[in-house]
Amino acid sequence: MNDSKYLLSKATVALHWSVAFFMIVLLALGLYMSEYKAYSLYGIHKSLGIVILLLVVPRILYRLRTGWPEAASNYTKMEELLSRLVHYVLIVGTLIMPISGMAMSAFGGHGIFVFGIELLPLNLDPSGDGKVIPIHGFLAGLFSDVHEVLAYLLLVSLALHVIGALKHHFIDKDGTLRRMLGKRIS
Repeated sequence: MNDSKYLLSKATVALHWSVAFFMIVLLALGLYMSEYKAYSLYGIHKSLGIVILLLVVPRILYRLRTGWPEAASNYTKMEELLSRLVHYVLIVGTLIMPISGMAMSAFGGHGIFVFGIELLPLNLDPSGDGKVIPIHGFLAGLFSDVHEVLAYLLLVSLALHVIGALKHHFIDKDGTLRRMLGKRIS
């Protein structure tokens, strides 16, 4: 086997793990915030959600330019289909998730801030009571629904992705996980 075709670039490995780390943190933080109404964490969640776009967009552009990595072994049609579906949900979801969050916040009148730096101002009620007025309530609600549904879809896809990686490593012993760690496989 020519192992050079199975070696992933440093860019692929770095972008994969960076996006994975931030998405896991953001999903966990989002679930915690919604479960416990931890409103004080929304600023951090929103800021990290915008920052992740700085990783997601180059990752998607890189993937479009280089294509998907070749499979490390031969798999059944069902495994190939499930793998392709999970990978597409993950890569598209990592783009739509922060965009839907930004749109939800913007259309909801909450503005867009990155660690306190205003990118889009709040749409404050002119009465001076500090409340915000939605710019477009329907779109804010629509993007909120997309954000929530996508969060659960990403969690399921992430779980399947991890299970698949562990299957490849412990059952198939095909080196898939090793190459995602930047190592050669043979």
